[in-house]
Amino acid sequence: RFRDRFTVEELCKLLEVSRSGYYKWLNRKDEPDKDKVIADLIVECHKKANRTYGYRRVKIWLLRETGLVINHKAVLRIMRKYNLLAIRKRKRFRHYDCNTYTHYNNELMRNFKATKPNEKWVTDISYIQTK
Repeated sequence: RFRDRFTVEELCKLLEVSRSGYYKWLNRKDEPDKDKVIADLIVECHKKANRTYGYRRVKIWLLRETGLVINHKAVLRIMRKYNLLAIRKRKRFRHYDCNTYTHYNNELMRNFKATKPNEKWVTDISYIQTK
């Protein structure tokens, strides 16, 4: 668009790209995308699995359904390129009502001396993580 006012070299410097890279892009911009066929298969897989499959399971699905042998890294690259990543489910947090727990009074009040056997029982529950 600005070729009549500026040289290609000046525009490439402005956009911080190499001149050779610009000409390579110019020659290949009309070529069809080689990943489009695989992306269409991944879209089909996502429709069947409700976008729950990650790149590892998509790779296995492609092998089983179409017989396509493809590297898992290539599947991940294509899924990122076309925004086909799986939807992650968030972990549900349980909210406990404090009234559901039974509260006991401190009957011993740190008086651990007993007058007869089996009168007072104590235990250690430090293995249970609490706040």
